[in-house]
Amino acid sequence: MIKSLKIQIPSIIENIRIVESFIDNVKEKYKLDDDIYGNIMVAVTESVNNAIKHGNNCDKNKNVTLIAEYEDNLVRFIVEDEGPGFDPDNLPDPTAPENIGKLGGRGIFLMKQLSDEVHYHNNGRKAEMIFYIN
Repeated sequence: MIKSLKIQIPSIIENIRIVESFIDNVKEKYKLDDDIYGNIMVAVTESVNNAIKHGNNCDKNKNVTLIAEYEDNLVRFIVEDEGPGFDPDNLPDPTAPENIGKLGGRGIFLMKQLSDEVHYHNNGRKAEMIFYIN
């Protein structure tokens, strides 16, 4: 049986604090281990940050939806924005020498490194991150 929690926040960067509290609640409710919690915190906040900044262009009239779904052997986080979308397969490699010194461009790389699976839907407007547990 899938259990889920959901929040929706306006696209204001300060709302990352609400996302962090949401993740803390998920950790407590589903008794997640500390080792996976750190990966979830970084990956999901990066995804929400991208949704706010790049998806919704910091438009406080557009929302970001965050859903956590818990199943027997995994927890899934879904982040969806109201922006135009993007092509996740056509991004610069943040580990390439010409990109090492750049300030941005590592969020999706971190999401892929810290999650067991990352999938994009709805033309990139919806990111799904899966973390296996047990």
